[in-house]
Amino acid sequence: MALSHDTIAVIGLGYVGLPLAVEFGKQRAVIGFDINAARIAELRAGSDQTREVSPDELAEARHLTLTADPGDLAAATIFIVTVPTPIDAHKRPDLTPLIKASETVGRALKRGDTVIYESTVYPGATEEDCVPVLERGSGLIYNVDFFCGYSPERINPGDKTHRLTTIRKVTSGSTPEVAEMVDALYAGIITAGTYKAESIRVAEAAKVIENTQRDLNIALVNELAIIFNRMGLDTDAVLRAAGTKWNFLPFRPGLVGGHCIGVDPYYLTHKAEALGYHPQVILAGRRINDGMGAYVAGQMVKAMLKRRIQVDGARVLVLGLTFKENCPDLRNTRVVDVVAELRDYGVQVDVHDPWVDSEEARANYALDLVANPEAGTYDGIVLAVAHDAFCDKGSEVLRRYGRDAAVFCDLKSVFAPLDSDLRL
Repeated sequence: MALSHDTIAVIGLGYVGLPLAVEFGKQRAVIGFDINAARIAELRAGSDQTREVSPDELAEARHLTLTADPGDLAAATIFIVTVPTPIDAHKRPDLTPLIKASETVGRALKRGDTVIYESTVYPGATEEDCVPVLERGSGLIYNVDFFCGYSPERINPGDKTHRLTTIRKVTSGSTPEVAEMVDALYAGIITAGTYKAESIRVAEAAKVIENTQRDLNIALVNELAIIFNRMGLDTDAVLRAAGTKWNFLPFRPGLVGGHCIGVDPYYLTHKAEALGYHPQVILAGRRINDGMGAYVAGQMVKAMLKRRIQVDGARVLVLGLTFKENCPDLRNTRVVDVVAELRDYGVQVDVHDPWVDSEEARANYALDLVANPEAGTYDGIVLAVAHDAFCDKGSEVLRRYGRDAAVFCDLKSVFAPLDSDLRL
C-alpha cells in the first residue's frame, strides 16, 4: 500500500487538522488544505489563531505546503479528512462539512488512493454516507479502485500535556491490508502507540461513546450538584470526600460545551433512532447538561434577590466565554446560555474574555466583549471559565469588579467556599 514517499493531503486545518499536518510535515510531503483562504494566509505567515501550534512548530514542518486551491490535492495519494461534524439547531447531525469535503476529495481521487476520516460520526457514516460521495465524484469503485480508513481524532484543545503524538490513536481500514497501512502510517508519528480496531464501524463507535460516557458522568454530578444545593451541601466538598475511594471517578459539575462532549451523543442517538431504538439514558443526560446554563442563571438571580438587588436593570459581568479554560475555542460554548437567561431576567450582561477574538464572538454569538471591565460597576460577577488569567488574580481581585453587595459566583469552584457567594 502506501510508501514513505506518498504525499498526504490533510483536508481542514482547524484544531484537529493543523497539528496532524504539522506532525506529518516534519517527515514527509504534506498538502494542508482549507477552504478558508484567510486561514491559509495566516498559517503561511507563521501564526495559528487556535494556539494549538506554535510558530516554531509550524517552521519545523518543512515538508508542509499550505493551500486553499483544491486543484493542488491531485498530487496526494492519501487524504485525511478532519473537518467539523456539528449538530444543527434541532440537535441533528449536520454532515454538510463532511459531505462537501468528500466531494472535494472525490474530484482528486485516483486509482490506488486511500481516504482516511478523522471527524467524529455515528457508526456507518464513513461507508454509508461518505463513500458514495467519493464514488460519484471520482467514478471509481470502493475497495476496488480506492480504499478508506477511519482514525478518530483525540485532540484536546488547550491541553499542552496531552498532545497529538502522546495520545494513543485508534486506527482502522476498509480491508485488512489497508488497516495495516493506516496503522503503520499513524504509528510513524504517534509516540503513545496505536490500536488497530476490527473495522471502520468499530472505530467510529468507539469514538462516539468516548464522549457520550463523559457526558453522562458530568450529567450525574450536575444532577448531584442540584440536589446538594437544595440540601445546603457544598458539592465540591462532597466530591472531594468521595474521591478518597480508589475507584471514584473525578468528574466535576459545570457547563458542558465544546465540539465533542455536547455534540457527539446526538450522533449516536440519531443513528439509534434511525434503527428504531429510542435512547433514554443518553438523552436524559443531555437534557440535564443542556439545562445547566438556565440553572446557573436562576441561582444567580436568587442570590441577588436575597441581597435586595433589583434584578431588572442590574449589571452582571461574566468572566470567560470559551467552552474550556486557557484556549480560544468558542465552539458550542454553553456560557452563552447563562448570558441569554440572565438577559431574559432583564439583567444587563457584559462578557470579558482575554482569550477570545472579539470579531469571532460577535460573528458567532452576536456578543460584544468588554475589553477592560470597570471596577465597582457590577451587581454580580460570574467566573464562568477558569482561565489562568482570572484564577491567578484571586477572588479578592475579581470581586473588585463588583459593588459592595455584589454576588460573586465561582462556577468552576476554583476558590475556597468562603471566597465566593455561589458555586455549583
